[in-house]
Amino acid sequence: MSTNLFSPDEKHIPADAPLSARMRPCSLEEVVGQKHILGEGKLLTRAIEADRISSLILYGPPGIGKTTLALCIAHKTQSHFERINAVSSNVEEMRKILAGAQNRRISSGNKTLLFIDEIHRFNKAQQDVLMPDIEEGNIVLIGATVFNPFFSLVSPLLSRSLIFELQSLSPDDLMVLMRRALDDKERGLGSLPVTTDDKALAFLSTISDGDGRKALNALEVAVLTTPKSSDGKIHVTVAIAEESIQKKQVNYDADGDAHYDTASAFIKSMRGSDPDAALYWMAKMIYAGEDPRFIARRIVICAAEDVGNADPQALVLANAAFQAAEFIGLPEARIILAQAAVYVACAPKSNAVYLAIDSALEDVKNQRTYHVPTHLKDAHYKGADKLGHGAGYKYAHDYPQHYVEQEYMPHEALYYKPTLQGYEAKIKERMDKLKKK
Repeated sequence: MSTNLFSPDEKHIPADAPLSARMRPCSLEEVVGQKHILGEGKLLTRAIEADRISSLILYGPPGIGKTTLALCIAHKTQSHFERINAVSSNVEEMRKILAGAQNRRISSGNKTLLFIDEIHRFNKAQQDVLMPDIEEGNIVLIGATVFNPFFSLVSPLLSRSLIFELQSLSPDDLMVLMRRALDDKERGLGSLPVTTDDKALAFLSTISDGDGRKALNALEVAVLTTPKSSDGKIHVTVAIAEESIQKKQVNYDADGDAHYDTASAFIKSMRGSDPDAALYWMAKMIYAGEDPRFIARRIVICAAEDVGNADPQALVLANAAFQAAEFIGLPEARIILAQAAVYVACAPKSNAVYLAIDSALEDVKNQRTYHVPTHLKDAHYKGADKLGHGAGYKYAHDYPQHYVEQEYMPHEALYYKPTLQGYEAKIKERMDKLKKK
């Protein structure tokens, strides 16, 4: 359901609301973090201050201030404000808001700022409903999403919007938020006799993974569930902080940005011969509940693409790990996957085979398609000899070193170029000798 920015429920947050809601910044000056887009001379800041906001898409992990930024823009802008959540909204509600926006613009010339939280939840048809009114200037859209908009939003909407990626808050940012909450007597915890260990706040700022909402709510739980000591004060220690946040939640979506970014880091760490980094990214995927078969497939691909013939055993071990992990299952499969990932990471590297097959495919796709030479054609079926198939073929095993020079391809091409890495150096040495002979 839509709400006007200046309705009572927006201006007066209940006293029993979560600390993160009570401490939500009311102005851009109170916003913590995001200095890459919010700061003196930055595009977004200039546009907000000049009241020249065009449609925006704000994306990034939870608890970093997407909704807060939208509300701050609404406080600053001279536009009418409407807010909906894509999870609970529908086309009928949007059409009513858009019709009202059009009437408002015709009657008073005022624009409507429409904030859509979790906009990635809208399907293509729902997103398309917004297009005409954005195009005509009836609304200024601010969409918030935790997913990469280039994966989840339609192209016409992206082309009409400025895309801003918000970053996770740093531990220092979270410390600022928590200390502000501890000092604020009206909205925060300043009216309570709280003393906090610096190590406790440091722990919460680290374990919260850049999520301001998580840090503030954990701090509130720690304060409100801790009885006063004999001195009449509430002492928040590291032990209490650990209890208040329980298990750490990892930012990892199964089909979005964090998923692909983590998998990419895992592969690149193995390719870069860093077993420790490979283990860390694999641990993150396992902890977040990733399918072990997905991890195993990445190891197998890396073994073939990046290790190749520099260590042919890598592909054998990776494939064995795939089968074993699928058979054993987690949690024990983590050991099998770790062994394979470490082996691939530590193995000598060569992408010569990967480059070779891509080069050959490029020739097949873009160059003339050649016929198989007659002496290489299949001669095992009845009547093949009448066609001359196989005539003149030299059987390699009949010759010294099981090698004989003959035409295997009707055109000259060099696809496979073995390197001097690992076992591939021996392959190169053998092939060079054969060619010289």
